[in-house]
Parts: sequence; structure tokens; C-alpha cells
Amino acid sequence: MKSITRIVVALGAGLAIGGLLGVLFAPRKGKETREKISEEGSKLKTQLADKLKWGKQKVAEQLSKTDRQVDELI
Repeated sequence: MKSITRIVVALGAGLAIGGLLGVLFAPRKGKETREKISEEGSKLKTQLADKLKWGKQKVAEQLSKTDRQVDELI
């Protein structure tokens, strides 16, 4: 379970850092840069929400599997 959480957190952090660096180093005017940051932020929010949903699903699956294994042992 910890590895899934780490993967989701690392993926989200990588997306955030990569998106921010890409926007900040692009040669644009201030207004264009702010618009781009806003767009990228929206994309990042959606991607992160999707990854968190995936992570929650994997954790729930693992908990269910563990519950079944415990029931079999009892």
C-alpha cells in the first residue's frame, strides 16, 4: 500500500514540477505566461485528480484483498 501512495505522490509532484518549469522557461509575455500557467494548472488539477482516484481504487482493492485473506485464515 505504501508503494502505491509513493507512486501517486511522486507522479503528481513530477507533473507539477515539470509543468511549472516548462511554463516559467518559455519565452512569452507576462500576460501570456499567466494564461499558460492557468491552463497548465487546470490540466494538472485534472491529472492529479485522476491519479488520486486511481490510487484510492488501488488502495481499496488491496484492502479488500487483505480482508479476504484474513477471513480465509479465520
